[in-house]
Amino acid sequence: MPNLISVGRLACIPVFLWLLFSVQDRWAAALLLGALGATDWIDGYIARRFDQVSELGKILDPTADRLMLLVGIFAIWVDGSVPTWVAWLALCREALVAVAALLLAALGARKIEVTWWGKTGTFLLMFAFPFFLAGESEVFLAPFFAAGAWVCAITGLPIHYWSGFTYVPAARDALLEGRAGRKA
Repeated sequence: MPNLISVGRLACIPVFLWLLFSVQDRWAAALLLGALGATDWIDGYIARRFDQVSELGKILDPTADRLMLLVGIFAIWVDGSVPTWVAWLALCREALVAVAALLLAALGARKIEVTWWGKTGTFLLMFAFPFFLAGESEVFLAPFFAAGAWVCAITGLPIHYWSGFTYVPAARDALLEGRAGRKA
């Protein structure tokens, strides 16, 4: 079930893009992106609660997170609903993490577990960007969402970067352990 939720999240990315650019409905796109961000917590909870943690899920879930964030942030930036500097700070960190993960995997590192800081930063940004989008929509609560976007972004970006720095020693250890495991 958790893997189906992750696959469903990935399948909804094109729907988000269609709502934003073809239908031009910022509110519906924001609701969908926010719901997809919320399901990140749900699939992890189900996996742990019902003992359905799998190796596929450990790869699929963070992949879905990264793709949702990268595509969502870029699309919202193209739409003009988020300040460029906020989008680029988030995109650069996400791109660095994605490249580092691929590089570490290619070099034989063991998987690095996600930290509380990483989860918190991702959680805040998964709401900041839909809030920026909703803040530019036609709904009467748009000013509330715009304020919420800034709270989540100003809090989430530093946490997101801090978590990236904390992964550096973990990445080094994972690489050493992965290589030692291959030699043994």
